[in-house]
Amino acid sequence: MVEYRIDRRSGVATYLQIVQQTKQALRLGLLEPGDKLPAAREVVEATAVNPNTVLKAYRELEREGLVEARRGLGTFVLRSLGAAPGDSPLRAELAEWAMRARVAGLVRDDVAAFFAAVLDEYFEDTGEEQ
Repeated sequence: MVEYRIDRRSGVATYLQIVQQTKQALRLGLLEPGDKLPAAREVVEATAVNPNTVLKAYRELEREGLVEARRGLGTFVLRSLGAAPGDSPLRAELAEWAMRARVAGLVRDDVAAFFAAVLDEYFEDTGEEQ
């Protein structure tokens, strides 16, 4: 089950944070086809956001064909994204690197800048999110 964390200082709309975190969980294999998303009420209780915000996020995910709302049952995952399992050795290597960066005194924005630069160098930006 995915647990949403809302960063009210990020400048990113709350519903988009829910969409992005759901997609990340799909990419990492934390959510798989058939899994049920938390009920809007549960997300509201855990994050103190407006119920309409959660529903807007779920509608966006449904519009993208990632989830399906089943009346009276909840919202279920239809398909996954990516091919990066959460227990991948690459994740472990990245976690080790992040720890070294933190020990070296880098802050989150520094690490994000490094990572974005490397992504730009090795991956073509098609402007589309898969």
